[in-house]
Amino acid sequence: MSKPKKQVHLAAHFPGVNNTTVWSDPEAGSHIEFSSFAHFARTAERAKFDFLFLAEGLRLREQGGEIYDLDVVGRPDTFTVLAALAAVTDRLGLTGTINSTFNEPYEVARQFASLDHLSGGRAAWNVVTSWDAFTGENFRRGGFLPQEERYSRAKEFLTTANELFDSWHGDEILADRATGAFLRDAKAGAFTHQGQHFDIHGRFNVPRSPQGRPVIFQAGDSDEGREFAASDADAIFSRYATLEEGRRFYADVKGRLAKYGRTPDQLLILPAATFVLGDTDEEAAELAREVRRQQVSGATALKHLEFVWNRDLSGYDPEGPLPDVDPVVSEEHISRGRAQVRMYRDPLAIAREWRELAESNGWSIRDLVINTGNRQTFVGSPDTVARTIDEFVQADASDGFILVPHITPGGLDPFADRVVPLLQERGVFRTEYEGTTLREHLGLAHPDAGAGAERAAS
Repeated sequence: MSKPKKQVHLAAHFPGVNNTTVWSDPEAGSHIEFSSFAHFARTAERAKFDFLFLAEGLRLREQGGEIYDLDVVGRPDTFTVLAALAAVTDRLGLTGTINSTFNEPYEVARQFASLDHLSGGRAAWNVVTSWDAFTGENFRRGGFLPQEERYSRAKEFLTTANELFDSWHGDEILADRATGAFLRDAKAGAFTHQGQHFDIHGRFNVPRSPQGRPVIFQAGDSDEGREFAASDADAIFSRYATLEEGRRFYADVKGRLAKYGRTPDQLLILPAATFVLGDTDEEAAELAREVRRQQVSGATALKHLEFVWNRDLSGYDPEGPLPDVDPVVSEEHISRGRAQVRMYRDPLAIAREWRELAESNGWSIRDLVINTGNRQTFVGSPDTVARTIDEFVQADASDGFILVPHITPGGLDPFADRVVPLLQERGVFRTEYEGTTLREHLGLAHPDAGAGAERAAS
């Protein structure tokens, strides 16, 4: 008997201005006007995607003390955008990244419970931490937490938020007009939490929302991040773009679930994925090369090289050879607030490796950055891309993908129009939404399942 085909999960990431998007393209629109968010969300919903995803930036990144204008130059508030999108969509999940380092559980729980009510059960929370003091300077507390404390705080933050969500069971509101009784339980919303990071008690003022709790996402790839996802998350993002890397990550994270009493279907693994479509594979490959050169201008290439060299390279020709000077190894870094600072922990070794690559391939600085940076995940005709996505999911390299187009807001339209119908023909993607909540789209159980019977028996 053959194994039934897994269904593919698809989501869309509105990326903002960065080195993935090509903001200078004539087809590109605003990254802050609501019309762009609305177009993007409606396209995702028309294609029957599970959810739309918004990342978060709590401070503008800098290069040499100046705003790094080749990356995110501004991002509107996540909750404001998602609440507005709830009014122009009906089924699409609404996922927002909210930081657990510089927020408070009561405030965040209240915002997500409200969003879940406003959207009819479509809210999701990507729980992240902040690793740098640079971001902390924007907040009264300032500073930052070491990694082990960041995840300790994040875990307790989520536990506390869940206690707030669960302080309402969902059956407290009686609203009996005849007797004038509104609440069945006068203690509804009561909570007390005492822990290492939070010591709060009171009443949570938002009744139980349609999903009970928002769907929980996690994005960390460290061992601590994987454990956090295995114990508490409903889905985890992945940065692995090849089949074998994806399968290793998938097996590792899913293999951690049993010790928390969970089964593999209770945690979805969803890598981010870029794409370039063409009428043929050859046409798509050529378009992909053009897109990469648009994404990595000469100025961008020099900025990327500065991540490793940690010195001003503005005097170098991006079409010329790599610098013959070595990187500056220092705790003080020219690129503040960038994840690449952590990725390149041994800049001298990276510089040696890149010089060897450039010399052996005859690459300029710009060529090197183009060829060593992130490339498009899926490149080909619609049929090739649909087949490849299906292969990844059936091979347990992922449960689906979060698509990141390089044109905003219209870049998702070709995928919706040309690839989604082919996935539907293959029988691996829905033709209509079967439920109304994000939990239903993702095949996740409602957290209240069985709770009513337990309360009745108590």
